[in-house]
Amino acid sequence: MVGLIRDTWAKSEPFIPEISQFFYGMLFTLAPATRDFFPINMEVQRGRLVRALVHIVQMVDRPDDLVPFLTQLGRDHRKFGVIPRHYEAVGTALLASLKNHLGPDWTPEVERAWAEAFTIVARAMQEAAAADVNPASWSATVLEHRRLTWDLALVRVQPEFAVPYQPGQYMSVEVPQRPRLWRYLSPANAPREDGGIEFHVRAVDGGWVSRAIVSHTQPGDVWRLGPPLGRLAVDRADDRGVLMIAGGTGVAPLRAILDDLAQWGENPKVQLFYGGPSREDLYDLDELRALAATNPWLTVTPVIEHGDEAPGCVQGTLAEAVTQQGSWPGHRILVAGSPAMIRATVSRMLVAGSALDQIAYDPFTID
Repeated sequence: MVGLIRDTWAKSEPFIPEISQFFYGMLFTLAPATRDFFPINMEVQRGRLVRALVHIVQMVDRPDDLVPFLTQLGRDHRKFGVIPRHYEAVGTALLASLKNHLGPDWTPEVERAWAEAFTIVARAMQEAAAADVNPASWSATVLEHRRLTWDLALVRVQPEFAVPYQPGQYMSVEVPQRPRLWRYLSPANAPREDGGIEFHVRAVDGGWVSRAIVSHTQPGDVWRLGPPLGRLAVDRADDRGVLMIAGGTGVAPLRAILDDLAQWGENPKVQLFYGGPSREDLYDLDELRALAATNPWLTVTPVIEHGDEAPGCVQGTLAEAVTQQGSWPGHRILVAGSPAMIRATVSRMLVAGSALDQIAYDPFTID
């Protein structure tokens, strides 16, 4: 089954835009109510479908990774009001889309493989959704919106009820300026007694939501937060050292972990490489250096790609800076940043000799 799925997916990739358009057209015909789950402009959503499918196909032979991902996906979809017949419509639309574009390559064997795979995916998601006793989403009021740079904002929100997230996790966010268009954000702080959450948001090119947050969010706005997702974490009982690699606002989930660790007297040794194109992009460096100054278990290494050398900064990409020190045996490795940064860094580390099971990262998307 795995071979057939990967082979046909590879043949489908040149037709991804057409397959996505056909899929949503078929889905909205089979289940018209699902149209209300999505934004008016479907451009971003089509890309998200493709990224999710790619991620699932990549993990189809790694159930230990796939099942947790599907579990979180199922919990996250509760916020849309998804019910079993919607899954049936999605499966029918997906298979019809692939069949329409694969032509003679869509054999009965291929159809059975995809049908079996989708059944496994849908079952895992539905079981996770049914087992979740938490709210499907939380309302949160914006308390503070502060521009850190022209394209970067710090936003503090106060949920009506505490969101049960763990340091390092992320959650989907819907803002009033972009209804039905969800974006993943990582809390930059460990859970607090008052339930407050801090987000760091950079406006990215073509980012409908991120640009709206940076430019138009105001105190008093009410956001919707989806359930916490992701598996970035540090187990304090594990004696291994921890290597953290953060690009840009990818520092937020790692900062939340550090915020949590700082509450304890003893921790594993943590080395954080924090990088960006220039010194100005390392907006949180002063705070991180202050944290390291009072916590001897933490070392912070800033990395800049361009511009004049800055005092205390390593020149180059994060991938280069980290692998110059070897393959980091005996370390847990956490990577957070843009999809491109994660791909480049993880690939370089694998070539350098790091083991895949050392490395943790989430399938984060930015828009």
